[in-house]
Amino acid sequence: MDVSLSLWLAVLGLIVGMLAVDLFAHRRAHVIGVREAAAWSAVWVAIGVGFGAWVWWAYGAELGQQYFAGYLIEKSLAVDNVFVWAIVFTFFAVPREYQHRVLFLGVLGALVLRGLFIAGGAALIASFGWVLYLFAAFLLVTGWRMLRQRDEHVDPARSRTLRLFRRFVPMTDAFHGQRFLIRRDGVLLATPLLAVLVLVEVTDVVFAVDSIPAIFAVTDEPFLVFTANAFAILGLRAMYFLLADLVHRFVYLKTGLALVLMWVGVKMLLKIDVYYIPTTVSLAVIATILGVSIWLSLRATRGQGRRALQAPTTPPFRVATQEELAALEPVRRRRRGTIDGPVRPAS
Repeated sequence: MDVSLSLWLAVLGLIVGMLAVDLFAHRRAHVIGVREAAAWSAVWVAIGVGFGAWVWWAYGAELGQQYFAGYLIEKSLAVDNVFVWAIVFTFFAVPREYQHRVLFLGVLGALVLRGLFIAGGAALIASFGWVLYLFAAFLLVTGWRMLRQRDEHVDPARSRTLRLFRRFVPMTDAFHGQRFLIRRDGVLLATPLLAVLVLVEVTDVVFAVDSIPAIFAVTDEPFLVFTANAFAILGLRAMYFLLADLVHRFVYLKTGLALVLMWVGVKMLLKIDVYYIPTTVSLAVIATILGVSIWLSLRATRGQGRRALQAPTTPPFRVATQEELAALEPVRRRRRGTIDGPVRPAS
């Protein structure tokens, strides 16, 4: 696949422009409702599908199908990521109007980290072909482990990341609006919102370790790997607000994701020395597994409406009072002279 530097820059410019539009549209902290989340989800999916259609038109059916297979894998794994975010936000009792900012920065960090992972993975595959065996084995083991642990959920209270963060970073016990840092009595402190952002970033790193090898099983084109990842990730924020209250209904989704990982692991193993499974077949298998798992989930939970996760009786953090907010000092200390005027020598 011949991709010019100008095309790479154009795609990166499109992604940056989309992030800017999203940031401008949500510049004020507010609770994002289902209707707004559904509208934004439709926009992001339309952009991702539209880009895939352009790849199909410009580079042919084979590469177009590879993009859509990768996009479908990333989008489906992202749903599981969304459910983990819902558990984290519920545990910390993060006010809904502050969640978008955390997710925006989390997605921004995810784009950078996944870009580095993809570049590293492509370099490894180009230099050491045997790495594909490790990727395939990793996908099979991860899929099998996910299948066995399909009824288990992440527990933020036992998070090592949170323990390390609280051990080494001075931290307040209250949310102070959308601030990640505050200064109180001359001391710079992290807010719980920064701890949540760190957990979101670490969670995405864990999911990237699964998803990057999985997408390399359906395409070895770095351009397609990156764009499928990017366009799938960009819609995560809207997807979260759309699906966060429906976690209880996707009871078989984790089983479907486990089977997808195992399928692409087998596909990668066969691709190395035995047989190349056509992308059309691979795309059909992935779509069927995910479609059936979602259909069975919704069928098994039909009649159940939206329901927020159960928050802890005693949340670990609270919301700062108006008096506490009013007493905050500027995070950046000003130099002497900027407030009281320049210091003059005594006469």
